[in-house]
Amino acid sequence: MTDYPLDPDAAARAAAFGAVAPMRVRGLDEVRRMLESAPLPDGMPEMVGIEDVLAPGPAGPIPLRIYRPSDQDPAPVLVYFHGGGMVLGSNHSFEPLARTLAAAGGATVVSVDYRLAPESPAPAQFDDAYAATAWVADHAAALKVDTGRLAVAGDSAGGSLAAAVALAARDRGGPSLCCQVLMYPGLDRDMTCESIQTMPDAPMLSRADIDYMHELADRGVTAPPDPYRFPALATDLIGLPPAIVVTAACDPIRDWGERYALRLRDAGVQTTLTRYPGVYHGFLMRSDATARGRLAIAEIGASLRAKFAHPLTF
Repeated sequence: MTDYPLDPDAAARAAAFGAVAPMRVRGLDEVRRMLESAPLPDGMPEMVGIEDVLAPGPAGPIPLRIYRPSDQDPAPVLVYFHGGGMVLGSNHSFEPLARTLAAAGGATVVSVDYRLAPESPAPAQFDDAYAATAWVADHAAALKVDTGRLAVAGDSAGGSLAAAVALAARDRGGPSLCCQVLMYPGLDRDMTCESIQTMPDAPMLSRADIDYMHELADRGVTAPPDPYRFPALATDLIGLPPAIVVTAACDPIRDWGERYALRLRDAGVQTTLTRYPGVYHGFLMRSDATARGRLAIAEIGASLRAKFAHPLTF
């Protein structure tokens, strides 16, 4: 399967799911149902407040869930985009990661329930992500957050959205971002990269499932590919906010994140790239389940706290 063996706890978690039929066999509705009905873990980090609000979007209100780990006013703020290949996921199913990021990073987290494909073809997902980020910046005082310490973050497909929002914020003159956190991001469509070629049957994310989600995400799309849909297409990465890039050794799309991180570095962007051995794609969604996941969250949180304490927005 891969040259990188799973850690014992990661292997046990993957084995606990048993033989799972490909997404195409189960169908999108069933995959969504299973994800959204999965019980949330006990012992999620406590928040002093959780609030659901609506932000205006290009096609109607965008649901946001705000997690406040403290009463700090103004607090640093992290706008978070969940994973799911642009076709799965919600503020509910990704609540564990959003809460954990809030606690680890000492920041208010605004989780964005962007529209999903194929019901809403691209660029709907990016449009919602950017609109939500701009709304947070514009309403910072009411939200009790600090626009000088505004960051974006996302895992998998959400990592692609975070990178795209960072590109658009630079290109459009705002909002000003002090950091982008890209966790095993789905930035590309290069299916010839080594990690995809050598790990077609990787745990938690197979080549067949990647192909199926791409087909769904492409359905109804009329616009040609651009960097806001696939950030790897961007030819100029100069002037982007500092980046924290996290990859998993046993992840077929590992190379996408690592190649982008190296390009950021070469463009003069302060970049931290960490490949976590022994883990699979999506290992931070339930970071409490593995020792490596707990370590990764602690390291991401520490880096975020440092960037919030010493923000660079130029």
